[in-house]
Amino acid sequence: MVPFADRFAVARDRYGPLVLGADPHGSLLEKWGLPGDADGLERFADIVVAAAAGTVGIIKPQSAFYERHGWRGIRALARLAETARAAGILVILDVKRGDVGSTNDAYAQAYLGDDAAITADAITVHPYLGLAAMGTYVDRAHQAGACLLVVTRSSNPEGRAIQAARTASGATVEQRLLTEIGALNARLAPGNVGPVGAVVGAAPDLPALDLRAANALYLVPGIGAQGATPADVAATFAACPERVMPSASRSLLAAGPEVAALRGAAARLNEELAV
Repeated sequence: MVPFADRFAVARDRYGPLVLGADPHGSLLEKWGLPGDADGLERFADIVVAAAAGTVGIIKPQSAFYERHGWRGIRALARLAETARAAGILVILDVKRGDVGSTNDAYAQAYLGDDAAITADAITVHPYLGLAAMGTYVDRAHQAGACLLVVTRSSNPEGRAIQAARTASGATVEQRLLTEIGALNARLAPGNVGPVGAVVGAAPDLPALDLRAANALYLVPGIGAQGATPADVAATFAACPERVMPSASRSLLAAGPEVAALRGAAARLNEELAV
């Protein structure tokens, strides 16, 4: 399999770095004139994929907005992922899983690899139980040419107390995670961008992180509705701009449901983010 980092580089060169968040909030479905049920999700998925194709290289559905509709919502999510990938769009599934042992094995089998129930090109995970516990995710992502995105510095202020806490070595938790990610990538993809990435919010007002040494891709949440700007992205990731995947959802989806309007909003933001 072609590594995710290589496929992202192709998508970035062609379209720009923007990740289109495919998050069907209940209020959004209502605004779009769609029913707030699984039928509405199916129509939402069709519109998003039609707008993304030929406009952006990556979409990111948040699994929770589909799971809340039960099995029909999960079916809509699976179809969205399949349709997007068939159109040549990379899919980051924002599931934020993370456990230990056989539970992680099951989660990895659910999302990573061609035999997965819902095949994604990348997934998000929480490292609270230790990055070493994510071994099964790392191995399966590496074998499948996928990417594992570890929540490291989130965009919500409530996360600062944990993420900025100091470890026994004196490093912050978030910097320790980046160091461990760098070690994994050095082993799995020496000299290249590896299969383990990080979720890092664009926050130039916070202490700088050593981002380049991790040889990782960075998913950047919070563009638009959560207050982060393209300038914030440029400032935070000045050391490795080619590895950044900025994500916007509500601020872009507000342009819908017309496909042309969504395409225009995404194309304009992609131009702002391109460096």
